[in-house]
Amino acid sequence: MHAHVHYGHQEENAAAAHVLRLSLFITLAYVALLVVAGIRAHSLALLSEAGHNLSDFIALGLSWFAVYLESRPASTTKTFGWRRAGVLAAFANAATLVAVAFFIFYEAFSRLRTPHEVHANMVIWVAATGFVLNGIIAIMLFRTSRDVNLRSAFLHQMGDALSTAAVIVGGIAILLTGQSWIDPALSVGIGVLILWSSFGILRETLNILLEGTPRGVSLEKVEAAVLTVAGVKYVHDLHVWSIGSETHALSCHIGIEDIPPSESECILRKVNERLRHDFGIGHTTIQFEHLACDVADGCVMPAGETLAHGHSHSH
Repeated sequence: MHAHVHYGHQEENAAAAHVLRLSLFITLAYVALLVVAGIRAHSLALLSEAGHNLSDFIALGLSWFAVYLESRPASTTKTFGWRRAGVLAAFANAATLVAVAFFIFYEAFSRLRTPHEVHANMVIWVAATGFVLNGIIAIMLFRTSRDVNLRSAFLHQMGDALSTAAVIVGGIAILLTGQSWIDPALSVGIGVLILWSSFGILRETLNILLEGTPRGVSLEKVEAAVLTVAGVKYVHDLHVWSIGSETHALSCHIGIEDIPPSESECILRKVNERLRHDFGIGHTTIQFEHLACDVADGCVMPAGETLAHGHSHSH
C-alpha cells in the first residue's frame, strides 16, 4: 500500500537564493572596508570584524550553494535528493565560526600585552555602517526561511550586527577615556558571542547527520499518538529522524488484527494524518503485522510466518 505526499520548495529556494546572492555582494564590500579601516585605525576590533565577516561571506556562499543543491530533483542514486546539503553547509558554517573565535582570542590577548593606539572616530563610523548592513541582511534572511541552513546564515549576520553595535560602544568609550585596552577586550566579547551562536547550530546539525530524533519530537508522544488510532494494537521498532532540517521521516512496526489490505489502508491513512498533523512527519515507512516479532529491533520473523506481515509505505 503506497501513499505519496510531496512538498514544493521551489519558490522558497528561489527567494532564498536571491537574498543570499545580494547578501554575498554586500558582505564582500563590507569586508574590504573593514580591512582598510582596521589597518588605518590600528583597531583589532575592526580587523576581528573583518575576519568574522569574511567567515560570513564563506558561510553565505556555502548556504547559497546548498540551496542550489537542495533544488535539484531526486534521482536513482540520490533518492532523497540533496536535502542534507543545507545541513552540511550549516555544520561547516558553525565550525568556521568556532575557528574564527579562537583566532580572535589569540590576537586579543596579544594586543592586551602590547597595546596599540586606536583611532576611535574611524572605528565608530565603520562599525555603524556595518551595523546597518548586517541588520538589513539579517532581516532579509529571517523573512526568507527557517531551515537550519538559512538559520545558520541568519545567526552569522545577527552576530555581526550585535558585535558591530558593541564595537560602536567600545569606540565611544575609547574616545571618552583614551584607554586602548578597551579594543582588544571588546574583541574577546565578540569571540564569546561568536562561540555562543555557533554551538547551537553545531549541536542541531550533528544530531541530523547522526540521524538522531529531531528536536522537539518525543518518541513517547509519537507512540502514544499512533496508539490512539482505532485498529492499532501496539507500536514498536519506532524510529524518527530528519532527512533535512525541515523534513522528518519515521519508520515503525504496527500491530493490527488479521484483516484484508483494503481495511488496513484506512488505518494507515489515519496514522499518517495524525503524524503529519501532530508532528510534521510527512515521510513514513510503516510495516503492519498481526503476530508479534520474535526480535523487536529489526523484526526477525521465523520462516513461514513472514506472510503475516503487510508492508505499508507513505511518502
